[in-house]
Amino acid sequence: MINLDLFNQSSILENKLNQSYKESLVQSTYLLHGYTTPFEQQLLPALAAVIAAAPLRQMQTRSGFKMSVAMTNCGDLGWVSDSKGYRYSKVDPITKKSWPIMPKVFLELALSAASAAGFIDFVPDACLINRYEIGAKMALHQDRDELDFNQPIVSVSLGIPAIFLFGGLARADKTQRILLQHGDVLVWGGVDRLRFHGVMPVENAEHAVYANHRINLTFRKAN
Repeated sequence: MINLDLFNQSSILENKLNQSYKESLVQSTYLLHGYTTPFEQQLLPALAAVIAAAPLRQMQTRSGFKMSVAMTNCGDLGWVSDSKGYRYSKVDPITKKSWPIMPKVFLELALSAASAAGFIDFVPDACLINRYEIGAKMALHQDRDELDFNQPIVSVSLGIPAIFLFGGLARADKTQRILLQHGDVLVWGGVDRLRFHGVMPVENAEHAVYANHRINLTFRKAN
């Protein structure tokens, strides 16, 4: 279980006071530019520890196709996909062990970003870690495997940039293209929670720390 004592409440208050980085995109969606900066020194070692315990893998869709994005999880629950469909599981199907505990810095970042976007009661129990290589993409989809759609999605971008597609409540709705750069955090919920979204094929680029990869941390309240 998540230990809320790990969270530094003063960090929330400090970030809420500084709104200069916050861009409102639609009614309940906010882009927090460069928001990860105070957390970055701790993010990389925490990420490496999670991946060492639960290796990245390219999961299969229920249609039998291999995803271009490699992924893993940490927290009480992890999102998995195979021929049986999409779901959350307490156990890593590869290691047969519980997913790694969500690192303290991950939790601090997720809670702080959610609060800055106005979602003060958000406490994630799952963090999906996606690694995009050059050409990797994510098809338009809705996040519907969670039990409570009143809880937001907090999406952290690290490494090389990507174009995020943000649509409407129907797959055919027009999409907005949003440039996500290293350190940006996108938060959406409320009336926007079930909007279709995806990622265009990642173009060739280089980052000083993450090389030619994009890392996406997606925090959710699944249960």
